[in-house]
Amino acid sequence: MVKRRQFIGCLTALGTSALLSACGGGGSDGGSGNSDASNASNATNKATARAKSASSSGTAIPPASSITDNNGDVWTLSGGSVYRNGAKAGDTYNVSLILFYSGTIYHEGTGGQFYGWTGSGWVSCNDPRLGGTSADGTSLPTSPYIIDKAGAIWTLSNGVIYRNGATVGNTYNVSLVLWYGGKIWHCGTGGQFYVNADVANQWLPCSDPRIAIAAPAGMFYGMNGHFDYTYTPQQIVSILKGMGCTSYRVGCTTDSTQINAVIGLAQSFQSAGMTLVVLINQGVYDASGNLLNGESAAYSQGYSVAQTIANALKPYGVTIYECGNELTRQNATVNNFTYAGTKASDFNNSNWPVMRGVMRGMIDGVKSVQSNAKCGINFCVADVGASDALWDGMQPDGSGGYPTVRWDITTWHNYEVYGDAFDIGTDGAGPGFDLPTYCKARYGVPFIVSEWNTGPEQTETYRGNYITTKLGEFYQNRKTHNIQSVMYYVLDSGNDTYGIMLNGTALNPSYNAFTSFTSGNPDN
Repeated sequence: MVKRRQFIGCLTALGTSALLSACGGGGSDGGSGNSDASNASNATNKATARAKSASSSGTAIPPASSITDNNGDVWTLSGGSVYRNGAKAGDTYNVSLILFYSGTIYHEGTGGQFYGWTGSGWVSCNDPRLGGTSADGTSLPTSPYIIDKAGAIWTLSNGVIYRNGATVGNTYNVSLVLWYGGKIWHCGTGGQFYVNADVANQWLPCSDPRIAIAAPAGMFYGMNGHFDYTYTPQQIVSILKGMGCTSYRVGCTTDSTQINAVIGLAQSFQSAGMTLVVLINQGVYDASGNLLNGESAAYSQGYSVAQTIANALKPYGVTIYECGNELTRQNATVNNFTYAGTKASDFNNSNWPVMRGVMRGMIDGVKSVQSNAKCGINFCVADVGASDALWDGMQPDGSGGYPTVRWDITTWHNYEVYGDAFDIGTDGAGPGFDLPTYCKARYGVPFIVSEWNTGPEQTETYRGNYITTKLGEFYQNRKTHNIQSVMYYVLDSGNDTYGIMLNGTALNPSYNAFTSFTSGNPDN
């Protein structure tokens, strides 16, 4: 676990949320000890003989005079230092307690900091008797403390929130602290909820994440495709019906060939009573590949393109548009493609206004034609740093007061390499959080997974199992997490890397896995 400066000193202190400041307790190297070696030798001479059985879990010194671990090693405490079989175990000082718990030796310094023995040194940790990560839904003040996935201990005292004994941002009159979906939330006496963004101790306004919300039914099972397929629109409708799909996502620019192809799809989908989601494929670059010249120019470009596409498709029943594809993951917009996106600082501050401008322009362009249309903004990986900054009118450098981007649907890409959407890593590999729950509470709009799949290198057998597992997870959470649709990528990729069909022939077992699931789990 990560070393911390302050910890709860003992279980009795937890009931009143009293915190003790940590001080020296030990370490694997460094730190000075002033123990009396001769006293230690006298104290441990009797303990060097190996016992045949280990001490019981929970045995502590004091009151015990020695502890025998599972290896038969005998542990003692003398002059504030820890000894194993009569020899000093690492460099320890001011130790007040040695504890044997669940097969591991721990020690505690006078300030309450615990350390666990690794076999060769000491690693800082919590008192193991406190337990591990708190159960989802644990709240304060009902419980005396919350332990998050990183091992941090959260407490509530006099309406103020503490993490490892230190205040977290500026909180007051807090009536509830909640551990839910891998995040810490709090509610004030006025009923407003906030979520901890874990960046500079920020608290962001939101709704109660526990409220179950069901998105409108009827388009849950979706598929991605392309405008230039050799399949006719009628064939695509027939194929999708055979797979149990009721929605389809396709990209479009202002190119007349693309618009006419998508019009043909829209006509067929309208006749079939199915949903066509149109991706407005405008990026942050101009036709020559140069970054658009500032926020105003980007807004105008986005507005013009979206208005043209919406005007063409409005007569044919298209009401959902996704404004941009992976705009947060362009060379100009993300600082490093390996970044998870959970921090706004993961993104390019200088080019941020261009991305914001083109997003705002596309939304406004659609609304100028169809005021009742729904516009989505697309994110990838764990890009809540980007989505929060756009929603709140912030720059990646933390400055605020800029135009906000407000979408009607949160859309996200969730390929296997990005992690499980319901437990996605906060830093790409660290403790996970429930992304749809976070978005539901933060933005209050439906959630669409507009692309999902495993990697192109996987076998069809692996892909089939992955489809069954992921659809099961999505389906289980659809009525609580405000998930409107999950759209598999892709119908036909021209090869066996992503497609579920190839030239009209089903690719199995992935195709059978998909259709078996949809037939047994109705979208209602």
